[in-house]
Amino acid sequence: MTSVVGASRALRAQFFVLGVMFATWGVHVPTVKGHYGLGEQALAIAMLASGVGALLALAQAGRVVGRWGPRAVSAAMGVLCCASVACLLAWPAYAALLAVMLVFGVTGSLLDVAINTEATEIERLAARPLMSGFHGMFSLGGMAGASLGSAAPALGLSPQAHLLVATGLGAAVVLVASRAMLPVPEHNAEEKHPLSLPRGPLLLLGVLASMGLIAEGAMYDWSVLFMKQERASSPSTAALAYASFSGAMAAGRFGGDWVRSRVSPVRLMRASGALAAAGMTLALAVPSPWVALLGFAGVGLGLSNVVPVLFSAASQAPGVSPAHGIAAVSGVGYFGMMAGPPLIGLIAEHASLAAGLLVVVMFAVFMAVSARRAMRA
Repeated sequence: MTSVVGASRALRAQFFVLGVMFATWGVHVPTVKGHYGLGEQALAIAMLASGVGALLALAQAGRVVGRWGPRAVSAAMGVLCCASVACLLAWPAYAALLAVMLVFGVTGSLLDVAINTEATEIERLAARPLMSGFHGMFSLGGMAGASLGSAAPALGLSPQAHLLVATGLGAAVVLVASRAMLPVPEHNAEEKHPLSLPRGPLLLLGVLASMGLIAEGAMYDWSVLFMKQERASSPSTAALAYASFSGAMAAGRFGGDWVRSRVSPVRLMRASGALAAAGMTLALAVPSPWVALLGFAGVGLGLSNVVPVLFSAASQAPGVSPAHGIAAVSGVGYFGMMAGPPLIGLIAEHASLAAGLLVVVMFAVFMAVSARRAMRA
């Protein structure tokens, strides 16, 4: 049991680092935009490069993790993911940014699959719900990364210095934590099935996961820029958009296992979608930076338990193993997280960023309305 406890702590550190890396990218979206002189459409294409990388990686993630194991994959991909974030401002050419974002998408998605595979094994060995807590560490990492980004100007750190500090610490934590992870059992090490697209009952679950993660990705990539462009916030205040969202999501996830034991999945999904839609509507409708921060917190709290609920439902889908059901739904959901922000960027280019973020409201409402059908399936 000691090894399981140690592996659980190490895995929490891995989720935390992944959250920090996404937050560090999210905080520097305006910096990247200014550094390369991009419009919303060009910035959206750069985000799409990350989504393409994620899609390419997810097609082979099952083979890679099955052959090398979560411990080795998380160590290698974690370091490379940190390195890609460190290089966001390293070159002046737009083509270099596209290459960096492609690597970020590949390494981030492989790291995500590896640590979620490890989380499933630890949860099985511990014989109690742990998934929400692991994902809570991702959100806590997002809050910490955004807070560091907000404080960086006051600390006298340039954008490039902040990137190097955050990614250097992240890579060190990944390398140390990966050594304490559990080895994959032999019967799992030989599995070479890639992640597959969901079919039948898993299809709607995959669509809902994709919508939920599109909304989550929109907060990562566009909330800081929304605060600067639409609410005329200072860089420090704008960075708090990500922190408020991630902090509320972390709080919802750390209490998620307790809530899920007392509220039915249908009612929880309905309430989650309604709260996320209300929070985003508030942020878009009221022209105040502080009200926007409150709205982003509502979005984070609303979305916090969508993924754990859908993963739990996927593990009970008839005709497939729990691991395969979770992998299929998470694969589509993760691609939605990476591909959704470029969609919002394209809308912003031809209308406004506020119009693009209306996608979050529409998807949250769809999740609430479709909850009964999805859980029944």
